[in-house]
Amino acid sequence: MDVFWASPIGIITLAALASFASRALGTALSGRIAAHSPVIEWITAVTYALMAGLVARMIVLPIGALAHTPDWMRLGAAATGLAVFFLSRKNIGLSVFAGSLTLVVLVAW
Repeated sequence: MDVFWASPIGIITLAALASFASRALGTALSGRIAAHSPVIEWITAVTYALMAGLVARMIVLPIGALAHTPDWMRLGAAATGLAVFFLSRKNIGLSVFAGSLTLVVLVAW
């Protein structure tokens, strides 16, 4: 039995159980939490702040393949995505697609 949990399949099984347990707990508790409580609003604000920080870091201090692109290309793609976001009535999917496509076209050009 100890060998199973040390194997790759055992580790994946353990990770899946932990993931599904937390999701099940979240589903069970979601009906009891007020959506507009101060705690939930704080969690939402922190989430948005973390995402903004990560996006800013990707633009200003990229790593990996993105680090080899000029700053103006990354800023142009971000500006295009932001413009599409506001022009498309805040459609996140369309704005991410437009920004990504802009970066791909600029790099290929």
